[in-house]
Amino acid sequence: MEFHNCAGAPARRWKAGVLQGCAFAAAALALAGCGGDGVGALMVDPAHYEGARCNELVSQLSGLVSREAQLRNLMDKADESSGGAVIGTLTYRSDYVTVVEEEKVLKRTAAEKKCQLVAAAAAAPKTAYSSDQAIR
Repeated sequence: MEFHNCAGAPARRWKAGVLQGCAFAAAALALAGCGGDGVGALMVDPAHYEGARCNELVSQLSGLVSREAQLRNLMDKADESSGGAVIGTLTYRSDYVTVVEEEKVLKRTAAEKKCQLVAAAAAAPKTAYSSDQAIR
């Protein structure tokens, strides 16, 4: 009579599960870049400004523009110190991305309602940055 050692079977199943999990995670990360608006769009409700009137949209936009400038200044100050770039990214980047995505939603809603956002655009600070996209 021949005996088989079955001690390796659970380990093989565990390894197969880990490999499947890693493959799933890699596929999810690869597909995450396929979205048009990025991760920040997940944090913003697209219908948030639907009930707002044009004058409310203008005041909301000016608040978002000033918050964006404030967060950008805080990130720039953090970048000046050693190790500050990491701390600035961890502390302020998610808020910054959320504010930028809220601005996009607000501007899209204003365009659908045919609102003029000239007053808020004039209040926008002029920066030397040409993009708000993260380097990948």
